[in-house]
Parts: sequence; structure tokens; C-alpha cells
Amino acid sequence: SLAQAHRLRVTCPALPCARVAAMAKAGKDGKMPGMPDDADVDEEEDKIDKTGKSGKEGKSGKEGKHAKASKHGKIDKTSKAPGFLTKKRKPKRKESFAVHIYKVLRQIHSDIGISKRGMSIMNSFMQDIFDRLASESTKLLRSNKKCTLSSREVETAARLILPGELSKHALSEGTKAVTKYTRM
Repeated sequence: SLAQAHRLRVTCPALPCARVAAMAKAGKDGKMPGMPDDADVDEEEDKIDKTGKSGKEGKSGKEGKHAKASKHGKIDKTSKAPGFLTKKRKPKRKESFAVHIYKVLRQIHSDIGISKRGMSIMNSFMQDIFDRLASESTKLLRSNKKCTLSSREVETAARLILPGELSKHALSEGTKAVTKYTRM
């Protein structure tokens, strides 16, 4: 009887222990009223193997008419069942001024490079100047009770923030960039 229970447990590990014990007590043929045959158990195992899910149907994440279609390349949070392949997530991209700083460096000194630490310092400097210009131009907008940020506010903010000769060069470069942009 114990060997028969062990045999049933090995052939169908999905069955709970109480059910295995009841089947062992039933007799040699292992049939009890209300219990599935071996063929029924095999069909149930085939369903589990093919779909990766058990035969029970219920709520499993996003289903129905309100579900969004998953895009290719994104990981679906609900598909962690065995047999499904998931793509590795790409790390988030960090925006920096590194490419632009390097282009300006090539224009000025084509034979000189810049270290990683130097590029980091220049990047933080550019972010600081950008934040100062943006905050000053929004202050100008609020003081004039306007809603739209234009080149005029940015130009005035550059005059206020940047000292002397640097502000003159910045204004000339800024007007050159704006005229080049409006021509397109």
C-alpha cells in the first residue's frame, strides 16, 4: 500500500498527499469514485506542459478588453512562466553634453583630447549654466506676466548671468544659432 502510494506520487507529483493516500487505500486498481483515471491525469499533465499554465482559468494580470498590447522588445511582467523567453533590459540612457563639448574642443584645438574626469567637470559646468539660464528666464517670464518663453527672455537672462566679454560672445553665438534655425 505504501509502495503503491509512492508509485502514484512519483507518476503524478501534482496530486496532493491526501489524495495519494486515499488512492492507496482504495485498492490494487487505485480507482475510487470521483477520482480521475490515469488517462485523465495524463491529459491534465499535457495541458500543463503545452501551455505552461494549469487548467484553471482565472485572473492572471492584464487580460480582457482593457489590456494593452505588449510591444516587442519590452519585458511583459506577467510572462514569468517557464518556457517563455524574456529579453534583457537595457540600462537607462544618461543625457550629457559630452558629444557637444568634444565637437567644440575639436573646432578650437584639434590635437588636444580631454580626460574622463575633465569631461565630467565640463558636463556639470554646462548643466549648472543651463539651470541658471532657465531659472532666470522663467523669472523674467513671471515678472512680465507672460506664458511663452522666447529667445528674447533667454538673451536677457544671458546678459544678466554671464559677465562682461563672455555675455557678448554668448549673445552673438545665440543670435547666429537662432537665425540659422529660422532659415530652415
